[in-house]
Amino acid sequence: MIIEQMVNMIESHPSLARLKRRIAALAPTAASGRGGRVSFGLEALDARLDGGLARGAVHEILPESAADAVNATAFALMMAARAADAKMAEGRILWITTEARLRRDGVPYGPGLAELGIPPDQVLIVTAPDERAALKASGDALACRGLAAALIDMGEARQLDLTASRRLALASAQSGVTAFVLRAGGSVIASAAASRWQVAAAPSAPLPGQAPGRATLALSLLRHRGGVPPFTTLVEWTHDDRAFREPPSSHEPALLRRVSAPVERRQMVA
Repeated sequence: MIIEQMVNMIESHPSLARLKRRIAALAPTAASGRGGRVSFGLEALDARLDGGLARGAVHEILPESAADAVNATAFALMMAARAADAKMAEGRILWITTEARLRRDGVPYGPGLAELGIPPDQVLIVTAPDERAALKASGDALACRGLAAALIDMGEARQLDLTASRRLALASAQSGVTAFVLRAGGSVIASAAASRWQVAAAPSAPLPGQAPGRATLALSLLRHRGGVPPFTTLVEWTHDDRAFREPPSSHEPALLRRVSAPVERRQMVA
């Protein structure tokens, strides 16, 4: 009886009640949009990833070299477009960056977005004065369930440490908005991201008349929170379908080989 009274007293404590409400708010609901997968549109790759990338999660993308920064950005945009299609709505893609990044890399080019199959008016660009402000804007944006996806472009992202990435992952899980974080190649640190990818350019097959081929990328999965082993694959982007496919000139299977990156052998921190 005494124990039961003590439990009732603890249960009624205002702080504990508030904590219970916060925990209950984190539980998935039918309206949260949480769960599901963002498919690549390539059967072999989707099968390897149990249907694709986790929706309502944070995924990190790194260039293989400094010259591949534009390819990493393109891959992030492609997956953001896939996330919009997965939501079955004309959702907006929010691109969050800093003034320093825009001064160095320039403003996103509308016709270039259209070449990827992404209407320029589907992309909203938020420019923050520094990394700290960009992180704050990212957390606020990921709480907005009306977004299709968020692209967070912060370069080395020194402010985006494990604690900050956990906040983003929590906000993404609550809203169902998938986030793609672009990091510089040398900025690998502990993270709460669901997956981490490395991107490089790959030769494309020429179109009839020796016209430039479709965008072709070499994708390397470095880490996966679900335990998928690392691998590398070649993919080709079709802007009409907004989907990936195996390059027609490739004689290799869609999943080429396992990758071994010593810097990535540490376990992902929960």
